[in-house]
Amino acid sequence: MMMISDAEILGVKQRFGIIGNSPLLNHAIQVAMQASPTDMTVLITGESGSGKESFSKIIHSLSTRKHGKFIAINCGAIPEGTIDSELFGHEKGSFTGAYEARKGYFEVTDGGSIFLDEIGEMPLGTQARLLRVLENGEFIKVGSSKVQKTDVRVIAATNVNLLKAVEKGKFREDLYYRLNTVPIYVPPLRQRGDDIILLFRKFSSDFSDRYQVKPISLTDEAKALLLKFPFPGNIRQLKNLAEQISLLESTREVDAETLAKYLPSTTYNLPASLPSQSFGSDKQDFSERELLYKVLFDMKKDMTELKKMVLESFQSGGLNQAIIKKHQGLFEDMDMQVDNFPSEESLSPNLPLVLENLPEKETQDINLAKREYKEEIIEDIAHEEDDHSLSIEKKEKELIIRALRKHGNKRKYAAQDLGISERTLYRKIKQYDIEE
Repeated sequence: MMMISDAEILGVKQRFGIIGNSPLLNHAIQVAMQASPTDMTVLITGESGSGKESFSKIIHSLSTRKHGKFIAINCGAIPEGTIDSELFGHEKGSFTGAYEARKGYFEVTDGGSIFLDEIGEMPLGTQARLLRVLENGEFIKVGSSKVQKTDVRVIAATNVNLLKAVEKGKFREDLYYRLNTVPIYVPPLRQRGDDIILLFRKFSSDFSDRYQVKPISLTDEAKALLLKFPFPGNIRQLKNLAEQISLLESTREVDAETLAKYLPSTTYNLPASLPSQSFGSDKQDFSERELLYKVLFDMKKDMTELKKMVLESFQSGGLNQAIIKKHQGLFEDMDMQVDNFPSEESLSPNLPLVLENLPEKETQDINLAKREYKEEIIEDIAHEEDDHSLSIEKKEKELIIRALRKHGNKRKYAAQDLGISERTLYRKIKQYDIEE
């Protein structure tokens, strides 16, 4: 194994303009330097904007192919219908618009290196052609049957998990292992510690030199805030941030309060989460418990209001007084006012945020369940004493008929007007034998 000194790593950083001293970054540079003298295929992984292309240049420039051509290709930027032609070339007349023969990148870079960025976006058909190049150094132009040879070193890069892509059938497993001969992991900016401050200073200095202004400096509190920010856009995002502040701020020393104005929300690129997600393995049970609190709380409150309504109706003489005597226990707790119930927040302090993050359909389902539950309670009370419920049924039937006439026998709108579900209305129509 070739030993590489810190001085050699520093020399590579200065040559290729790499700023930073984090252990992860130094290790990635060391692996790139060790792989350079060989012809082994290299797979560079890392998030978008983390600087993967710089490592491909290091590998080519320190290799025996440094005098050959180096071409960087973004596989995701080439349309699927033309990528084979771009990489392997085509013969005249092989497809519409092929007015003349064309050499592909693998033919042009013979003896050099080709950098295939975003390799995970490459179509499966092209992956099979690439595999043949890697294994045998052979390719066939589009529209040709002649096998051609090429001696090209392939350096690939991706910001996606290729193993997961393999599992989903979007990437060839044999190609993955052929590419991953020498893996290099480029760390994201948030894993590089104080490198963030060094890079910010570098970008601010570059801006000041270009536009002849005093460079931006950060207070200690601002530096601490900058180090806490996750930078999902990595180096590109940090550079944009430094240039924005350099341009828009008249004060050259930026404090934490000023810096915070330029830092976007750290949750914009993350899935919506409930507060319960910080509770480990119990997170699902926790969120379900929150929802159960909500449903039970509302049902209890609705039941109390319902009993209060029925009691007042009985006491006013609108319904048979015998029912209240038979079911007196149902109303024993009516001296408890609805306002005396514990609040939703006291039952679960996290509930408002849980409900705020609920999908619309789940909220609708909960409301529908509550409404139908209340309807069933009304129906149960109305039918507990069939001998004494004729007046209720009569009034209910009249209301249904009136609502149907009002809305031209359209059940949906009649149900909305009555405050019941369309399913319940349909059942009532059959029960009362109402002609529509």
